Amino acid sequence: MSAPLRVLIVDDEPLAIERLQLLLARTEGVAIAGTANDGEAALAIAEATAPDLVLLDIAMPGMDGIDVARALAESRVDPAIVFVTAFDNFAVAAFDVAAIDYLMKPVLPERLARAIDRVRAHLAAGGRQPTGPAPAYVEEFWVPDHSGLVRIAARDISRITAERDYMRLHVGQRGWLIHRTIAKLEEDLDPAMFIRVHRSVMLRRDTIASLYRDGGGHWTARLTDGGEQRIGRSYVDAVKRLAGR
Repeated sequence: MSAPLRVLIVDDEPLAIERLQLLLARTEGVAIAGTANDGEAALAIAEATAPDLVLLDIAMPGMDGIDVARALAESRVDPAIVFVTAFDNFAVAAFDVAAIDYLMKPVLPERLARAIDRVRAHLAAGGRQPTGPAPAYVEEFWVPDHSGLVRIAARDISRITAERDYMRLHVGQRGWLIHRTIAKLEEDLDPAMFIRVHRSVMLRRDTIASLYRDGGGHWTARLTDGGEQRIGRSYVDAVKRLAGR
């Protein structure tokens, strides 16, 4: 019989720790290595117990979960990391530190079970694999979906539109909201793939089928899906350069 997966739980909320303890108690092949209420304690306990997995909150006073994950990655124990948080806006940072999964509170039993299966598969494959240099631009987004997150490839996004403090990523007939500004997305996304055409709209370049100017002098892009998008005056020159004009 294989050794149980040893798990360290880190959260500044005692009730959150208790819930995870109860869920893990019902999970076969898992043992709790310890619990911690802050980042400093988490590092000390991890050093003493060498857990296989850390279930790690992100928003904690003092040393946050991202800092803890970075410190663990440089330590001799280097456990697998699964973030457990009430906030979806840390997803990019979480996967930058090679997290295996990212769970949203309140954690559902079946979602935790899937995360543990991923950790076991990861450890069976030899643990963390070397990664190459970080890409110059964001290639994917992790967006909230029920009790977890789903991966959206940047190349699959056809259009991005602003909705108050959020941006909607349009993929086919679906739209996904992320808490980001359009200015930040303009920095993060490859300009060879995306172009800003309005103060609140970005388009994937290959979705623009043609450009035309109406009787009032306003430029509009016809899109490959049959739709249209008015081009803001300050973005007209950049968009016309698509056609070499």
